[in-house]
Amino acid sequence: MSALRNFTSEKAKQFTESVIREMSRVAAKYNAINLAQGFPDFPAPDELKEAAAKSIFNDHNQYAITWGSKPLRDAIAWKIKRDYGVEYNPEGQITVCCGATEGMIASLLATINPGDEVIIFEPFYENYGADVVLCGAVPRYIKLNAPGYNFDFNELKDLFNEKTKAIIINTPNNPTGKVFTREELEFIAELCVKYDTLAITDEIYEHIIYDGIEHIPMWTLPGMKDRTIAVNSVSKTYSVTGWRIGFVTASTELTDSIRKVHDFLTVGAAAPLQNAVAEAFRFDTKYYLELCEFYQERRDYLMKELENAGFKCIKPAGAYYIMADITPFGYDDDVKFAHFLAQEIGVAVVPGSTFYRDEIPDGKKFIRFCYCKKFETLQAAAARLAKLKDLIKK
Repeated sequence: MSALRNFTSEKAKQFTESVIREMSRVAAKYNAINLAQGFPDFPAPDELKEAAAKSIFNDHNQYAITWGSKPLRDAIAWKIKRDYGVEYNPEGQITVCCGATEGMIASLLATINPGDEVIIFEPFYENYGADVVLCGAVPRYIKLNAPGYNFDFNELKDLFNEKTKAIIINTPNNPTGKVFTREELEFIAELCVKYDTLAITDEIYEHIIYDGIEHIPMWTLPGMKDRTIAVNSVSKTYSVTGWRIGFVTASTELTDSIRKVHDFLTVGAAAPLQNAVAEAFRFDTKYYLELCEFYQERRDYLMKELENAGFKCIKPAGAYYIMADITPFGYDDDVKFAHFLAQEIGVAVVPGSTFYRDEIPDGKKFIRFCYCKKFETLQAAAARLAKLKDLIKK
């Protein structure tokens, strides 16, 4: 019998499985506290759970409209108008997807051609590079410089050219917690207009921001509404990461293309959960203020405990992650240190290099902690991490 040819695609060879999800499996293996993957270990709002159960028992269990149930699309449009004063037509400018993950790949596949260039800020959420590769496009990277995670305006300007089809902007940012400033976004917008480039924004953490900092959507800037595809989700805001309900807002022309790709990727998101989420979008603004306070309290607690344990931490302005420098412990390999933490200390984290290209050394001195957890979970993790003090080189 002749040997089989190598059936693996060249695209699939260019990236690995999710390291974030892998670290959750490592956590389970060693019974470690999971501060790696960004999912809460506390209940979702009762109103949401009750609405989901009601929807199921009312027999909303078959396909919804492919691009989202009308009540949900109407609720999304209503909330956007309330929060930002911008109108999106729910009939032709909003697409409900299976999470922001599908929203991002659907948006890229709908707009990017092989050979196009897509700019990505680094460190980056791991899906972005893989998504661009799956489109047959060329990722171009620009560095966010720690500790402030600012970028060089001239360096970005030099990256833009006639092949630049899109730039991906994640604000508030995972893994850094950076919230892009108005000055930064306006500079990016000017380049997008000059080079006729799309801005594809990931705004999944829009309501998790601290210290009075403002989240500014790119699509609220002059001239950018029809040039921006905004990807979002209910996962983080409403603590339902397993529901996989995301949404994309864009111009009518772009939405037509996104909906076609979405249809053949997944057909549609879970119908009963769409009905439940429609109620969440009409929560009072008090809910979002309390959400920020809830996470800021956890951020401040974990920052203090990590620093007491010997880490050098970068304070996040948004999202719910802390990037921590491991060099005080004498390690220069983030992967080894992350596995040591899980196996010997009992706390799982994500190696910082996950968010960088292989050839970039910056990530090897960082690990990412997640704090979307109950206080008891964070306190238990802090007690275990206190044992690290003995490792610090004198």
